[in-house]
Amino acid sequence: MALGFIRKVFTFGKEKPTEPGADTLAGKALPPEVEAAIIAESEPRDHVEDLPLAEDPVLAEEIDTAGGPAPDLGEEQSLPDLPEPKPADDELAIVPLELLEAEEAAEQQTVADIEPAKAEALIFHQNPVQPADISHGEIIEPVDTPPVQTPVALPKGFATADTLPVEPAAEAPATKLTWFQRLTAGLFRTSSQLTSQITALFTKRKLDEETLEELEDLLIQADLGVETALRVTDTLSSERYGKDVTGEDVTRIMAGEIVKVLKPVAKPLALDLNHKPHVILVVGVNGTGKTTTIGKLAAKLSGSGLKVMLAAGDTFRAAAIEQLKIWADRTGSTFVGSKLGADASGLAYDAFERAKAEKADVLIIDTAGRLQNKTELMAELEKIVRVLGKLDPDAPHTVLQTLDATTGQNAMNQVEIFRNVAGVNGLIMTKLDGTARGGILVAIAAKHKLPVYFIGVGEGVDDLEPFEAEDFASAIAGIAR
Repeated sequence: MALGFIRKVFTFGKEKPTEPGADTLAGKALPPEVEAAIIAESEPRDHVEDLPLAEDPVLAEEIDTAGGPAPDLGEEQSLPDLPEPKPADDELAIVPLELLEAEEAAEQQTVADIEPAKAEALIFHQNPVQPADISHGEIIEPVDTPPVQTPVALPKGFATADTLPVEPAAEAPATKLTWFQRLTAGLFRTSSQLTSQITALFTKRKLDEETLEELEDLLIQADLGVETALRVTDTLSSERYGKDVTGEDVTRIMAGEIVKVLKPVAKPLALDLNHKPHVILVVGVNGTGKTTTIGKLAAKLSGSGLKVMLAAGDTFRAAAIEQLKIWADRTGSTFVGSKLGADASGLAYDAFERAKAEKADVLIIDTAGRLQNKTELMAELEKIVRVLGKLDPDAPHTVLQTLDATTGQNAMNQVEIFRNVAGVNGLIMTKLDGTARGGILVAIAAKHKLPVYFIGVGEGVDDLEPFEAEDFASAIAGIAR
C-alpha cells in the first residue's frame, strides 16, 4: 500500500502514454480483436481492394469517402459502435466564419457602413444557397430565376404588375372647360344644323332675291324668329347683294344681328337687399327644371355670403319637396316645407314671416308646375302673388320663369301666359345642351324684351351661368372665340 502511494507521488503531473492494449478509463485490457481493429483503423490505407465487403459499391463509396478501411471482424463478430451519422445535406446549415463576423458587425452598424465583401456575405447568410450550390467548400452564386407567382383574381379595373403596359410620362391634368366651351358644346346640335344648311344654300351662288327668301325661311325654321330672320337678310342684302356669298359671310352677319337682339336683355339679376327678405318667386311648366334651378341659384347666393331660405311651394309632388330639401342641405340654406297637398299660398305666407324673423337676405319660393292652359291652376298661382303682396307691397320682388329650350315655339306661348298671370320679369333658359332648337331664346328676346338672367347647359352647379349675348351668338353661329 505504501509502495503504491510512492508511485503516485513520483508520477504526479506526468502523462502516462496510452498503450494500444490498455483501457485507460477502466484500467482493464481490451479484447485482442477490438485492439487489433483499433490499430488497423489508425493505420492509413491507400486502397480498398482488399477490404471486406468492398464488392458492395455503396459500402465501397462510403469507405472511400471516410478515408480508411473498415476492420475485419470476421463472420461472427459485429461492427463496433460508429460515430453518430452526420445530418443530411438538407438539414445542414453551412455558415462560414465570414458570415458570422459579417452578421455580428451588421448589428452594430447601418447597412450603408457595411464593407462590400461583408455585405455580400451577409446577403448570402440571409438567403443561403441550396446544398446543390455548395461544392468542395466553395459557394456558387445561384442563378437568378423569376419567382413563380400564383395568378390572383383582381377586381375589375385592376391588373397584375406583369400585365400593366409601360407607363408613359406623366401628363398635365386635364384643363377644366371654360364656360364658353361648355356653352359651345351644349349648342353644338343647333349650330351644326344651322351652319350646314346655310353653307349648302350659298355654295357657288350669287346673292339674289330668291336666295334671300330661302335664307329667311331657313332662319325662321331654326326658331330664330321672324324679326331676327328679317334683320339678317336685310343686313346681308345691303352688304353683299349681287355678289358671291359664302356660308362664312352669312354666319358672321347672323352672329352680329343676334348680338344686337340679345344685348338689351342680357342683364344681371339685381337684388334689392333693402327689402329683407328679397323674395324670388320661380314659376314654369312641369319639367322645365324649376327645382334644380333654385338649388343652383341658392348655391351661388349662399356662396357669396348671403343668408338664403328655400320654401317648397310645390306641395303637389313629394319628390319636389324632398329634392328642394336636399338642395337646402347641400347649399347651407334654411328649408321651409309642409305636408303633401298643403295650401301653397299658406306656405308662402309662413315662409315670408319666418324669413323676416330670421333676417334672411333672400327667400326663394318654388311653385307647382302648371300648364298655361289650366285656368284653375293659374288662378292658384295668382293667389300666391296676392298673399305675398299683402306682406310686402313690392313682393315678390323678382318673378323668374324657367324655360325648356327643347320645347321650341311652345316656350314663346308660355312666356306670354305666365307674364300676364304672375308678372314674370326675368327668364332662365334651361336644357340648352343637346337641343337643336336653341334659337328660340333669340325669338323670345326679340318679341318680349324680358331680361334673360341665366342659361343652363347641364345638371351641375357650374352649368348655370349669367347670360352673355356675345357668347351665345358666337356659339349658335359656330364661331370660335
